[in-house]
Amino acid sequence: MRVARKCVWELINASAMAVLVAACGGSNTAPSGGGSGGGSGGGGGTSTTTITIANNAVSPKNITITQGMQVTFTNNDNRTHEMNSDPHPEHTDCPEINAIGFLSVGQSRQTANMNTVRTCGFHDHNQNTVTALQGTITITAR
Repeated sequence: MRVARKCVWELINASAMAVLVAACGGSNTAPSGGGSGGGSGGGGGTSTTTITIANNAVSPKNITITQGMQVTFTNNDNRTHEMNSDPHPEHTDCPEINAIGFLSVGQSRQTANMNTVRTCGFHDHNQNTVTALQGTITITAR
């Protein structure tokens, strides 16, 4: 009876270990964002899905995401911002960015799913000449 219990416990432990190893293993998915990542290398942007607005500037200015992802804009500034796709005032290059629109202080919003492989420029509609509030989102193939 003790031998049977021992075998059952060993089997449970082995199964639990297999689940843990699988959960800790690598993944083919793109980064889920949140961190500011390192600097950009070459022509690419920072690997994140969050753009923060503070001190009347966006950070990071250039990011790279995988096709199908969304980008979150967070307004940590002391004033409102209205983030839209380039060019100003048409906002037609990447309509998915226009889902951000008006951001109150402390508010966050996400773009629509960015499905087309391309580079999208964005800006603050109400301060379209302020380069610190301009940037790009590069969408790469899965």
